[in-house]
Amino acid sequence: MTASLTHSHAQWSSRMGFVLAATGSAVGLGNIWKFPYMIGQSGGAAFVLIYLLCIAMIGLPILVAEWMLGRRGQKNPINTMSELARKNGRSQAWMLVGLSGVLGAFLILSFYSVIGGWALAYVGDAIGGGFRGLTAESAGALFTGMLGNPGTLLLWHTAFMLLTVGVVAMGVTGGLERGAKVLMPALGILLLIMVVYGMTTGGFGAAVSYLFNPDWSLVTGEVILAALGHAFFTLSLGMGIMMAYGSYLGQDVDLLRTARTVVIMDTVIAIAAGLAIFPIVFANSLDPAAGPGLIFVTLPLAFGNISGGALLGLAFFLLLTFAALTSAISLLEPIVEFVEERTPFNRITATVVAGLATWALGIAALLSFNAWSEILIFGLTVFDLLDQLTSKFLLPLTGLGVILFAAWCLDKDSVRKELGLGETGFTLWQVITRYVAPAGVLVVFFSSL
Repeated sequence: MTASLTHSHAQWSSRMGFVLAATGSAVGLGNIWKFPYMIGQSGGAAFVLIYLLCIAMIGLPILVAEWMLGRRGQKNPINTMSELARKNGRSQAWMLVGLSGVLGAFLILSFYSVIGGWALAYVGDAIGGGFRGLTAESAGALFTGMLGNPGTLLLWHTAFMLLTVGVVAMGVTGGLERGAKVLMPALGILLLIMVVYGMTTGGFGAAVSYLFNPDWSLVTGEVILAALGHAFFTLSLGMGIMMAYGSYLGQDVDLLRTARTVVIMDTVIAIAAGLAIFPIVFANSLDPAAGPGLIFVTLPLAFGNISGGALLGLAFFLLLTFAALTSAISLLEPIVEFVEERTPFNRITATVVAGLATWALGIAALLSFNAWSEILIFGLTVFDLLDQLTSKFLLPLTGLGVILFAAWCLDKDSVRKELGLGETGFTLWQVITRYVAPAGVLVVFFSSL
């Protein structure tokens, strides 16, 4: 069955380009601060082992399923689900899975671009020496002042979206793949520089202990739920991204082996981020649990008061911007693919249209920090509503739909051949995709509520 597929649109030029693009999508802002903090607060190496088990049972199967559906459909996620449902004699209602994914990507990018703009703004501050001599009060004022100024937020949100649109408009090989081949190595080099610097501080030993010392006493039901949730969200699942990326895949790519590579690279980069950030945190007696405030308030305070802090701050916020940009271009791609295939627009026009629509919704998100802060929908600001709607509803439900369709609706023999599994391996695959992974996603869904 799989050998007869024809490719109706662009293809990745190499497996490595695809791996870098998929890893870039997975590596986002959360990897830089949230995952290392979760490790340290949840049992160190004990948490990592639980997380990797959750990845194997939940994240990796859904990742492979999205790629497999995308490669078979060779279209945008909505058309892919519609076409595969028709070919397999299933209801056209399965198209809603693709629609939910594309909608999720659109909504997430609208507010994610605002946060990416924050990182870009801090690159400018680092270049201009804005961190020099910061006090705790002035560091907080720098961040709150930016949030309170709609003009500033609009400027950087616009700049970040222009960068994103510019990359995606150049196409799969010329934009997504080339961008990943530049941004991911650059991100790796910046991470390495910061880890090496961390070794010169007095806090590297404390950071290593914080991240890797196994403490099973800290492992609770809440910790396991956190590992389960991060295993799902870290790989950009349920957003239509991986299905769109899969539609550009050739038949020569081994899905299971490639998925393992992406998972390993994503995890290694997240842990390396911890080794880059936490030595600075501990050497300066800062709070590792400060969350987003750690990035935009606490660390700039440290950069402004340590030797070489100007260059270190610039390196860090470039790293943060690159991580945000690699995720943003992947979020825009399924939207662009849909517009390009459902309208007469060419690639560039489709990207501009999709980018403008996302940018416009992002304006409502950024205004929720200032001019529209009193406007609440279901008790939430626009920014928080977009975040809650996607993370609690659209993403887990889309992921559940993907794994159920792949496990129960596709021909079993064709799936076994496509994944290159023997009888034992395929039996294990069926158990995981039919029962374990859906149960895990449901746990994530209900626990988030």
